[in-house]
Amino acid sequence: MPHVTVEKVRQVIIKELEDIKAEDIVVIGLTGKSDIADYMIIASGRSQRQVGAAADHVHKAVKRLSGQAPAIEGLPTSDWVLIDSGDVIVHIFRPEVREFYNLEKMWSADLPLSGAEDPSEGAL
Repeated sequence: MPHVTVEKVRQVIIKELEDIKAEDIVVIGLTGKSDIADYMIIASGRSQRQVGAAADHVHKAVKRLSGQAPAIEGLPTSDWVLIDSGDVIVHIFRPEVREFYNLEKMWSADLPLSGAEDPSEGAL
């Protein structure tokens, strides 16, 4: 199977989320923030059923594209489903769960202070 770019995976995931009418789709670039992936995509489904269906669509689309099934967690309850395709991580939430965890705020925050700027340095 030919190599699939990270950009192509990101585009396919966003298209699948849009096709199933996921809401409030946000893409966060992780370059320079974390080595876990290049992108994090966060979306909401109006119900557990829609969250589960969106996760299933994304899972199948990534598998068709790359030839490998991405890791998936949270399907039994479908309050928060995580799909890890390697370079792109997808979180699909019910709105109230998304609001509670507020991943957008956490990942858009400034990077931690460097060691030289650490206010705890020299503390007893």
